[in-house]
Amino acid sequence: MDKIVIEGGARLSGEVRTGGSKNAILPLMASSLLVDGCMTITNVPRLRDIDTFNALLRHLGADVSADYKAGVLKIKTSAINGTEAPYNLVKTMRASILVLGPLVTRFKKARVSLPGGCAIGARPVDLHLKGLIKMGASVSVEHGYVNVTAERLKGANIYLDIPSVTGTENLMLAAVYADGKTVIENAALEPEVTCLAEALVKMGALIRGIGTDTLTIEGVSELKPIEIKAIPDRIEAGTFMAAVAMTRGNVLIKDCPLEHLDALSSKLREAGAEIRSEDGGVRVIGNWPIDSVDIKTAAYPGFPTDMQAQIMAMMTIAKGLSVVKETVFENRFMHVSELKRMGADISIDGRTAVVRGVKGLSGAPLMATDLRASASLILAGMVAEGKTEVSRIYHLDRGYERIEEKLKKLGANIERIKE
Repeated sequence: MDKIVIEGGARLSGEVRTGGSKNAILPLMASSLLVDGCMTITNVPRLRDIDTFNALLRHLGADVSADYKAGVLKIKTSAINGTEAPYNLVKTMRASILVLGPLVTRFKKARVSLPGGCAIGARPVDLHLKGLIKMGASVSVEHGYVNVTAERLKGANIYLDIPSVTGTENLMLAAVYADGKTVIENAALEPEVTCLAEALVKMGALIRGIGTDTLTIEGVSELKPIEIKAIPDRIEAGTFMAAVAMTRGNVLIKDCPLEHLDALSSKLREAGAEIRSEDGGVRVIGNWPIDSVDIKTAAYPGFPTDMQAQIMAMMTIAKGLSVVKETVFENRFMHVSELKRMGADISIDGRTAVVRGVKGLSGAPLMATDLRASASLILAGMVAEGKTEVSRIYHLDRGYERIEEKLKKLGANIERIKE
């Protein structure tokens, strides 16, 4: 098992490029199950979650070839012969539930293990199943598996109790072949949802309201395979922005989707960072002292829950007191105990954390608990005095491609070591 070792104190400078968005690529991969032919996705990084989804598609009968050096993924689905997503392939990744909609609408049945992923809180699939039932599917849950059958899905009006990203995507994937019109209200607004919707339209789907909270899908009889470029990863870009701001750095971030990062940019500017669009990317300049800011996570376009841990790490060395409210997941403060081992002053009351800035953090041996917590501990280690070791970084590899190499090129004293 690998670990990351960091010597703190370096100021980041230079240029870095954001990779393709994992959370956009996975639903695009699921959409390949809707067509007979070869889907091509470009701007694809090598991530553990993408490898897992590749294995799942192969298990279903797809021919998947990945050229990560070129960032190209080709998925041939002409020989799909399975409709079951087994536990051993699903247990580590929440997004595997996205095969449910395509399999049911195209192949009339699916058996999918209840998914796993980071242990950051309950993320039930009830919304997915309620929507499919409204569309005429028969659903049962037994022995840890969801069984769904439908001779032919029918269009329906579906209201999502919460704007679930995977719920919106799964129901949209199911509705493209349904008989008649499907309306999804309170749909998620995340850019990754828009990316999928636009790809489906390019494939021949009829979808109105893209980018709004009401999606209307008219079922069609056939879709065609396409080539599609994945959007940049706004969370990777945001992690770099926070790292630069924390280290008093000066970095040009290329392929930085600033239009998708309004809430984060606003808070970083409030904390004292300079952020401006520049030819070829976004320039971020960090200034000290860092001013404390309050954040409250929310569905897009609110402050992203996937950036909460990184900004909390930044607030540990800010001037004053910060209040961090987590409204999306109930168990997303697992990084707090590790930050406190470095000398951070943080107290928790339910879903609210109060962070009192300290003069400095000190390096310590740490253990990552989830994907974004891993990133926050690396950021903390970059401003800490002495050496920080972050273990269990397999979480990190689920969503960041060689982040230690990218940070090292910017001047960070960071290494990946085999334990």
